[in-house]
Amino acid sequence: MVGPADTGEGTQQRPEPALIFGEVHTCLLRHSQTLLGRAAADLLRLRADERVRLSERPNLYVRSPDVPTGVDCQLPSACGAKIRAVGTVTTRATLTEGRLLQVGAHCTVTAEGAGRRRRWGHYMARPGVVEPLGMLPEQDVADGCLGDGRRPGDLDLGAIADRTLTRVLRDRALDKQPPFRSRVTRLRWIALRAADGEGPAVEQFTLAGNGLRTAKIRLPTGISAAAAAELCHDFALHDWLLTTLARLVERSRLGSRDGREALTMLRPAVDHLMHLWMPGARVDQPLRPLWEALERQPGFTRQWQSLVQRIRDQLALQTITHLQTIAHPQP
Repeated sequence: MVGPADTGEGTQQRPEPALIFGEVHTCLLRHSQTLLGRAAADLLRLRADERVRLSERPNLYVRSPDVPTGVDCQLPSACGAKIRAVGTVTTRATLTEGRLLQVGAHCTVTAEGAGRRRRWGHYMARPGVVEPLGMLPEQDVADGCLGDGRRPGDLDLGAIADRTLTRVLRDRALDKQPPFRSRVTRLRWIALRAADGEGPAVEQFTLAGNGLRTAKIRLPTGISAAAAAELCHDFALHDWLLTTLARLVERSRLGSRDGREALTMLRPAVDHLMHLWMPGARVDQPLRPLWEALERQPGFTRQWQSLVQRIRDQLALQTITHLQTIAHPQP
């Protein structure tokens, strides 16, 4: 896992990273048209001093500069302990194919820090690193990060991500008219150190209700916080796609109503979603086995392919019916 930069204060050694945690919010862009090229880059220009990154393969992907947020607060704790920590959180926004907007906030927490608060310059020199004042109770904080029992004053990465998401969605360039109704999903994730000699692993992936998902993964030494965050953005994007497609199929009452009416309701899936399924396309090679684990259980792609096939079968049936009507018109 990634380590923080040199302290710049005396000859102190760099603190050992203990865990990485974050939260990703995923939604449909509130705009009637696909946002491409310069318009997409302008939307995600969250810092004037850093450029927006754009990739066209295997699909169009726009990523904002990383934005640091200074924090001085308590870390989440499963047992209610008061664990003060100071540092910076990294926030980024992405737009996939001009339609799917994601905002995520994450940070690395070190195993220990100084027993007193240092100058802000010390923390700003370590973007995305948060240091406890003293030793970190690693398991207690890990359990607290995934739980819902946050106290006032606890570090809340979801709130940080939500502020940026709201900022982007309120941009004047957006007409606030999405092509169909959908919900925001939230992936709360944590990455712990893997045992020596062990590779990356998914220990937990759960649907917690109200659009919340939680994930716990293990990462070997050498995997950066940025790579872990990119992996979890990818998890969150494909979970949103699967969840949204399942809801569209459910609302269409496919098989229980006139096929033409059902297909009318499913048209947004064909127009905007079905071509976006590319799990692992932007995940670092050492972390791709984690996607393979999710494909085994719960089986993301199996469910996706089943839903897509139902839609395509209905399209085929309606096409055959239409052709038969043309060939044999009613007298």
